[in-house]
Amino acid sequence: MKLLRVGPVGAERPALLDPDGATLRDLSQLVDDIDGALLADASALDRIRAAAGAGVLPPLDPAGLRIGPPLARVGKVVCIGLNYHDHAAETGAEPPAEPVVFLKAADTVVGPEDTVLVPRGSRKTDWEAELAVVIGRTARYLGDDEDALAHVAGYAVSHDVSEREFQIERGGTWDKGKNCETFNPLGPWLVTADEVPDPQALGLRLWVNGELKQDGSTADQIFPVAEVVRYLSRFMTLHPGDVINTGTPAGVAMGRPEPKPYLRPGDVVELEVEGLGRQRQQLKGA
Repeated sequence: MKLLRVGPVGAERPALLDPDGATLRDLSQLVDDIDGALLADASALDRIRAAAGAGVLPPLDPAGLRIGPPLARVGKVVCIGLNYHDHAAETGAEPPAEPVVFLKAADTVVGPEDTVLVPRGSRKTDWEAELAVVIGRTARYLGDDEDALAHVAGYAVSHDVSEREFQIERGGTWDKGKNCETFNPLGPWLVTADEVPDPQALGLRLWVNGELKQDGSTADQIFPVAEVVRYLSRFMTLHPGDVINTGTPAGVAMGRPEPKPYLRPGDVVELEVEGLGRQRQQLKGA
C-alpha cells in the first residue's frame, strides 16, 4: 500500500493512493491517522487493505490538495552518515568500519513539496536524497537481518538537507548542520514493506533547477538496510513511527569542485527514489 496524509499543516487526513497511481482514497472514516500506532496494528492495516480491495473507500479530489509528511508524530529521526561507497569517496573519507549515526529532531520533518528554508547566515546548504526506513515494531537487540526487516513497516523518500559549514566548521557534532527548520522533507508516500521486496535495488536521483546532480542506487550502500536496523537496535530502542535516513549517494554540492554549487533561495530541488515517489521543493530564506 501507498499511504499518505493530505491537507493543511496540522490538519492532514489519512489517505491511500490507488494502484493506478492517480486516485486518492480517504481513510479518515477508517483510521484516525497514519502514525506509529497504526503501523504497529496489523489488524488496522488489514482493514485498510480489505476496504481498498472492496472498492469502498471514497475518492479525494487532489486539486489544490497539499501532501503532508506521510507519517504523523514521528518519534525520532536516526540518520546514517557516509553510507555509500561513492559518497565517501567524493568527500575524501575512508569508508567507515561501523555505521556513522546522528539524530535529526522530529520537527525537521515537513511535506515533500513544502518550502525548505535556507538558514540565516548559511553559505553551504546542501542536498541529500535518501531512502527512509519507517519502523513498525519495537526493536531491541535484533538478532539477524531477517528479523531486522520484519520490524520495518515501510519506506519513503527523504531529503536530508544539510548546512555544511554549520555541520563541519562550527565545532561539536553534526547536529547544528542537520536540524535547521524544514531540513527533512519526507514522502510523498509511505510504501509498505510488502511492496519493496529488495530495499538494496532502488535508484535514487536528485535534480537542482532541472540539472541532474545525484544518480545512485541503494546497491552501493556500505551498510545495507537490514544491517543498519539491526545495528541501531543494539544502541537504542526503535519504536513504531521512528524513521531511519539511510545515507546519500555521490553528487552532493560538498563533493563538487570549487565553486561548490550550494543551494540558495529561489533554487528548486526535485528528488525521487524508485517506486517511492517524487518530491519538489522551492527554497526560500529563513
